[in-house]
Amino acid sequence: MGDLNSSVDFYPKNQRREQNHAGGFGCTLQELRSLMELRGAEAIQKIQDSYGDVNGLCRRLKTSPTEGLSENIADFEKRRQIYGVNFIPPKKAKTFLQLVWEALQDVTLIILEIAAIVSLGLSFYAPPGEQSENCGNVSGGGHDEGEAEAGWIEGAAILLSVICVVLVTAFNDWSKEKQFRGLQSRIEQEQRFSVIRNAQVVQIPVAELIVGDIAQIKYGDLLPADGVLIQGNDLKIDESSLTGESDHVRKSVEKDPMLLSGTHVMEGSGRMVVTAIGVNSQTGIIFTLLGAGGEEEEKKDKKGKQQDGAVETNQNKAKKQDGAVAMEMQPLKSAEGGEMEEREKKKSSVPKKEKSVLQGKLTKLAVQIGKAGLVMSAITVIILVLYFVIQTFVVDGKVWLAECTPVYVQYFVKFFIIGVTVLVVAVPEGLPLAVTISLAYSVKKMMKDNNLVRHLDACETMGNATAICSDKTGTLTTNRMTVVQSYIGDIHNKDKPDPSSINHKILDLLVNAIAINCAYTTNILPPEKEGALPQQIGNKTECALLGFVLNMQRDYQLVRDQIPEETLYKVYTFNSVRKSMSTIVRLPNGGFRLYSKGASEILLKKCSNILNSAGDLRAFRARDREEMVKKVIEPMACDGLRTICIAYRDFPGVPEPEWDNENEIVGDLTCIGIVGIEDPVRPEVPEAIRKCQRAGITVRMVTGDNINTARAIAAKCGIIQPGEDFICLEGKEFNRRIRNEKGEIEQERLDKIWPKLRVLARSSPTDKHTLVKGIIDSTIGEQRQVVAVTGDGTNDGPALKKADVGFAMGLAGTDVAKEASDIILTDDNFSSIVKAVMWGRNVYDSISKFLQFQLTVNVVAVIVAFTGACITQDSPLKAVQMLWVNLIMDTFASLALATEPPTESLLLRKPYGRNKPLISRTMMKNILGHAVYQLIIIFTLLFAGEIFFDIDSGRNAPLHSPPSEHYTIIFNTFVMMQLFNEINARKIHGERNVFDNIFSNPIFCSIVLGTFGVQIVIVQFGGKPFSCSPLNTQQWLWCLFVGLGELVWGQVIASIPTSHLKCLKEAGHGPGKDEITDEDLAEDEDEIDHAERELRRGQILWFRGLNRIQTQMEVVSTFKRSGSFQGAVRRRSSVLSQLHDVTNISTPTHVILSAANATSSAGNPGGESIP
Repeated sequence: MGDLNSSVDFYPKNQRREQNHAGGFGCTLQELRSLMELRGAEAIQKIQDSYGDVNGLCRRLKTSPTEGLSENIADFEKRRQIYGVNFIPPKKAKTFLQLVWEALQDVTLIILEIAAIVSLGLSFYAPPGEQSENCGNVSGGGHDEGEAEAGWIEGAAILLSVICVVLVTAFNDWSKEKQFRGLQSRIEQEQRFSVIRNAQVVQIPVAELIVGDIAQIKYGDLLPADGVLIQGNDLKIDESSLTGESDHVRKSVEKDPMLLSGTHVMEGSGRMVVTAIGVNSQTGIIFTLLGAGGEEEEKKDKKGKQQDGAVETNQNKAKKQDGAVAMEMQPLKSAEGGEMEEREKKKSSVPKKEKSVLQGKLTKLAVQIGKAGLVMSAITVIILVLYFVIQTFVVDGKVWLAECTPVYVQYFVKFFIIGVTVLVVAVPEGLPLAVTISLAYSVKKMMKDNNLVRHLDACETMGNATAICSDKTGTLTTNRMTVVQSYIGDIHNKDKPDPSSINHKILDLLVNAIAINCAYTTNILPPEKEGALPQQIGNKTECALLGFVLNMQRDYQLVRDQIPEETLYKVYTFNSVRKSMSTIVRLPNGGFRLYSKGASEILLKKCSNILNSAGDLRAFRARDREEMVKKVIEPMACDGLRTICIAYRDFPGVPEPEWDNENEIVGDLTCIGIVGIEDPVRPEVPEAIRKCQRAGITVRMVTGDNINTARAIAAKCGIIQPGEDFICLEGKEFNRRIRNEKGEIEQERLDKIWPKLRVLARSSPTDKHTLVKGIIDSTIGEQRQVVAVTGDGTNDGPALKKADVGFAMGLAGTDVAKEASDIILTDDNFSSIVKAVMWGRNVYDSISKFLQFQLTVNVVAVIVAFTGACITQDSPLKAVQMLWVNLIMDTFASLALATEPPTESLLLRKPYGRNKPLISRTMMKNILGHAVYQLIIIFTLLFAGEIFFDIDSGRNAPLHSPPSEHYTIIFNTFVMMQLFNEINARKIHGERNVFDNIFSNPIFCSIVLGTFGVQIVIVQFGGKPFSCSPLNTQQWLWCLFVGLGELVWGQVIASIPTSHLKCLKEAGHGPGKDEITDEDLAEDEDEIDHAERELRRGQILWFRGLNRIQTQMEVVSTFKRSGSFQGAVRRRSSVLSQLHDVTNISTPTHVILSAANATSSAGNPGGESIP
């Protein structure tokens, strides 16, 4: 690993020269790099041999272990030159030309390009036999001099429109990539780290860390550089990202002081001296190898196996970002922990997340539409060719002459182009564009609503959310804690106690217990502005306690100055299992004192004494404890206060206690007092929760707090309402109810609990994960639940990853939580989640609006081109005109309809769910209704337009004739109808007022007006290329009048109740249960190794075969006894759920057998087993 020629390119220019001498420092870069490759005893030996101890290393690096570096810009610059900067160069982004090349790979475009080139070639080729009478002069083809000049125009126009489409697509991809990179750099800039400089703790951006910095590390940090531990308290690190070992590694100055970049601090705190950064850190070395290796690999085989797979950092949610983005995601982060690197590399090529709901539906719909279009276009071409051949060689009796071949070929190319045009119009290539524009637009706007979206499709998934599991502290509450009640010296104070009324002995103990047994990084600073509240830095509960000390007119800083952090003898840091923190200090008499604080009901069980009002010990028995709980703790909890117990214990100096026996040590305590800490509910939360409930989303509170506190806060927020049927459980009781005798979790038991569960208190991170997984895997509703989770702690990672959408807190969240999440709430506020729901639903609706509009155009254009071609041997809408229509309905319409801003009314309906079709009955009614109107108008104009307008008929005109007014009117009317129908398409739920809020979307207005302007230009001045002939005012007014008729017709359609139209089918369902793809198998990749997966795939295919037979039999017998179809479906889902929830796709209860559904009875309770 040490020899890294490939990474030389990444070093700063001067670095290579200076690599071998230390530039005035006592360590060379190479020396430090090789030091960081050692672990444990080897590392300690090396430090002792080379530097004496860690302080010796600090002296060589010219830094102070307690005061850090002094602010000296020249010194910083020199360090950067010698030791590099803390930055890992990202992989290069795709260039615009590469994106253009990718856009050109589209099949329809390739077909068009070929057609256009053949058409161009033939137009320049003048065959000798062209004028020969023998070649026939069938209406439907043929050239003369007039056409010879303009013959190239059609081919050129098609090519031009292809270029337009390609450039639009490429530009869109490019801006998306650029936006994503911007987002990443923003996330990176926001990541700051605490270092000590000039004896002051300062927060600096990670990129500014330099070798020799003294960094403070604490629970939840993701280490941004390699370093050596100087001082640590109970430090445990998750190194799985580098070593693959999932066990947490204990770090201490004596045993293993080496800290590596990209690893997570799971417990404890400490200080380290930074020894390697950027490409020289352990993560940097791996990245550099991957980067360099990646390029070589790519040269070897361009199969697109993303080399950065291993760097995809085990993001089980790496939602389809390409490798480049994933690599750049966090410049100094390696894996998110948990999985082996080897497995990582194997897994790199496996997509890791089931398709988002919308994507699944869209892919399916696009394929269906594409197939239909292909069939139509094939039939069109076949009919045209047959008609021509029969007309020419059978009816007219012509013979195929050699010199006529080019002429005939020209006819065939003409037909082929018409066929391709039908296909182009039928295929909705605007769909991906609409989705991208809609998502990109939403993401940009959500930024203003304090939602920083890390994965694009999380935005749309949020619109389908049916459940939100929220933390309490900081999300529902303000996270500005204050002590409002206390119980000290047998007195329960309902407000701030008078310091003089408290025995000074108790007060001294209390002040010391709080000052010493709170993280030294937690502080209360004076307010930034006059009149503002003091700033709380660090853990907010500890801030409340320190604030309590200040209210007692004591200074905690004096205590800390007397007992600096490095003199603390041992620290048991807070974690979710202990739910308490204890610190041991040495007393002047040689003995030891332990200070402890933690959740009152847990710590009181460990107390055997309590201080009375005189400051003397009094025995504290179980009976006293019960009384205390009843009289002090429960009343505080019912006021929504978090109760914290503060206690201490003295030990003799000889013999020294066995410190590792934690249960013994933290026991037999003396209670000093109990404080009640208030964390007020955020004022905007109750309203936000009411909106969620109205929108059909269940909000559940999952908290580590006492159940009474949690219930009180839940009632204040409106999560639980009087008279409702709900349950509130503690973690222990929850586990007891969901596990069987063997201690395994049973989905059936969980299913009895989660629908009514509203509050889960005293819960561990595992409980949170269990609950989320249980709700997602549940099959009791007809829809699979879509769950959003909020989290801020390191141990919320698994739940955030498992959830459909994970929200991390931007302010209070740890790096680990942010990395596992999909959306970061920059203001930690619950009401921002409601805005995310609104935007998510808006994305869904925007795409439905676009589909409603596009499919109307599709249906009409395809039918017109098809019938026109069959009846008059030529499409009334020419290829170039079709492409213009395609441009309107695809690119422009997607821009116009995908950028509609969301309205509050979106929150008045229930979530659509995973199986709700994209195209509802109402939309189908609109699509077909408007298509009927447009077809009637166009066919009337086609066959009787010349009589109505008193002009020459354009039907059966020889191809060399100039464009007719007749066909121009048809084209113009068609476009006018589309323009007005675009306004109709703004509403998809059958609302009558289609102009509602139209001016709040300037993009929509400008596109509609712009299209109208361009249409005038095309018709009046388009001439030959667009096959248009200028129209007079009267004709224009008629076209406009017919277009306006669309709006009136829209009102007529809205009056027809959808419920009467039983015949209408819905389209665009979510993927069904049968469609388990390899991608979905990969969903639970993090829990399965390869052999097991192969085995499981075999199992699934086998089960699937069995199941299909079973289901078919069930269906037959169901119809016989018209019994439960649901039972059959359920039974299948239970079979699949037994395969370790192989996939998360919901049960297909949208089975088309509505008859069976209607008659279905309660279900088949016995059908839960496998034969």
